[in-house]
Amino acid sequence: METIQHNILWSGIEYYSLENCFVESTPDGVMINSIIVGLYNEEIYRVKYDIILDKDWVTKSCIIEAWINNKVKKIDLSKQGDTWFLNGKIHHKFDNCIDVDIPLTPLTNSLPINRLRLSLGQETKVDIIYIDLLEDTLKHVKQKYKRLSTEIFKYENIPNDFEAEIKVDTAGFVVNYPQLFKRKIRIQK
Repeated sequence: METIQHNILWSGIEYYSLENCFVESTPDGVMINSIIVGLYNEEIYRVKYDIILDKDWVTKSCIIEAWINNKVKKIDLSKQGDTWFLNGKIHHKFDNCIDVDIPLTPLTNSLPINRLRLSLGQETKVDIIYIDLLEDTLKHVKQKYKRLSTEIFKYENIPNDFEAEIKVDTAGFVVNYPQLFKRKIRIQK
């Protein structure tokens, strides 16, 4: 496999945001670098995140720097074997988690979609580290993905307090996440 680069621009509807995300896939893994700027509940925010995945789209690390109304927050998540570290300290509450979910971006929905490669009609539950920067929460949650068609996935929180049908492209990147995100462009090299 050769190196493939994607440059993606999303606009956030609810979060009134703009995100520029760069994804580079190599034979060894995937590197993601992104910047989001926006306004939510009268708070101006800027988020920079870097995610490293192995070649099977399993999360190895996630580093986030967030500026929310001029307050700085840094999160450094990394995985060694089956053990997750948060800012250098072991956190067993994340045991069994494979993916991260940052609600300010649709990119993190692409992590389980590309990792699982579900067949039509197939569904599965996943353990996720949920990182809500605007609410200042970091927790272990369960989510479910079901492939409805070649380009539509049903996503839901467990227990079900939210669900959506997410449209993706052939590379597994979100094109439309109803009422939350819409992709403006994806350039592949």
